[in-house]
Amino acid sequence: MARLPRVLLADDNPGILEIAKHILQKDSVIVGAVWDAVSVVNRTCELKPDVLILDISMGEVNGFQIARSLRMQQCLSKIIFLTVHEELEFIRAAFDVGASGYVFKSRMHTDLCAALVAVDDGKVFIPHAPIPQ
Repeated sequence: MARLPRVLLADDNPGILEIAKHILQKDSVIVGAVWDAVSVVNRTCELKPDVLILDISMGEVNGFQIARSLRMQQCLSKIIFLTVHEELEFIRAAFDVGASGYVFKSRMHTDLCAALVAVDDGKVFIPHAPIPQ
């Protein structure tokens, strides 16, 4: 049997955390769910998940800043951004800070598992929806 990736979820919306847990429960081991930036950094460094699924809008500190902080601490967890931001500049910024995947919340029911499988397999996941320039 294949090894399931260990996943940490980070979103400031508890409802989104619950939906993501439900979507991923068969394809991963959820090691935690956090809703504030400080907890994301601390728990990621502590738990060392294979994949961190991270919102961009996390309050005072955004997901890009969190990703930069994790990379500066040599965190090896792969990052998938799960966000409402569908604009190209956000997608570019996500990959600039080291993301391996990007999923629109509007497509999380169809794309989140696919993104997790791709990223855990060492690939990059980019949204399939047309993105206005």
